[in-house]
Amino acid sequence: MFFSIIIPTYNRLPILEKCLRALESQIYEQPITQYEVIVVDDGSTDNTIPWLKTNAKEFPHLQLFCQSHQGPAAARNLGIEAAKGNFIIFIDSDLVVTDNFLQAHANALSKYGKNSNRIFTYGRVINTCNFDFPTSEPYKLTDFSAAFFATGNVAIARHWLIEAGLFDLDFQQYGWEDLELGVRLKKLGLKLIKCPEAVGYHWHPPFSLEQLPRMIDREMQRGEMGVLFYQKHPTWEVKMMIQMTWIHRLLWGFLSLGGRLNEKTMAVFLQWLIDRGKSQLALEISRIFLNWYNVKAVYKAISN
Repeated sequence: MFFSIIIPTYNRLPILEKCLRALESQIYEQPITQYEVIVVDDGSTDNTIPWLKTNAKEFPHLQLFCQSHQGPAAARNLGIEAAKGNFIIFIDSDLVVTDNFLQAHANALSKYGKNSNRIFTYGRVINTCNFDFPTSEPYKLTDFSAAFFATGNVAIARHWLIEAGLFDLDFQQYGWEDLELGVRLKKLGLKLIKCPEAVGYHWHPPFSLEQLPRMIDREMQRGEMGVLFYQKHPTWEVKMMIQMTWIHRLLWGFLSLGGRLNEKTMAVFLQWLIDRGKSQLALEISRIFLNWYNVKAVYKAISN
């Protein structure tokens, strides 16, 4: 197996450095023969490109590609087209992996691929806000994902991505481009194999109220892109994914009191939790009104 690890990035240099150093520390053996790390810079305005070029000797597996700010779907497609490997691994630039990461994916692909080549592996993603020691975070219930295909930590034969048609560039805003590709992969008969031994630690800064405007904007974009997802694949399964049902409308409308519980009315309480070191709890509570913004955006997009 020759792995091509594709990483789109945009203005994430500090955590990208940790991501790349972890990938240079891989311990591997057969069936892996070689690997490359393809970073596609999506028009970063920080020091990402100069830093990578200056420190290129420290990252012998690195292949750097650049594009104007076109989004992660276009970046991943560029990476797939440039890849030399017969297997692709997708991770994000804020993911720090363990030293057996590649070997774990390879072992699972080899084991389950004996009976069928229509498989791909999905590793474990553990969320953390510990920048100094991200790999010290334990697995939590909130880290569970039921997604069929998501680009946070997935390994798949390159030819299946080509056959499925790569990522759909119609998804110009935030959300759903990877799950939409997953629908097409499922139609080709591919099967998901969970690979919890391939662990990646997904870093994000501790939650603060200053993040809420951007998070709300993302939820509204996700709602709009969710409707595009449904228009391409009008199934009940996709409806449930994008929260386009009366159940979701009733649930999040009820929990948010019809939107009365929001970033303004909850600000004092959320800040109180943050000040007491409970930023994760504050984030989980915020998801109530964030989901309501998402559902409203879905129904707004439907009516347009």
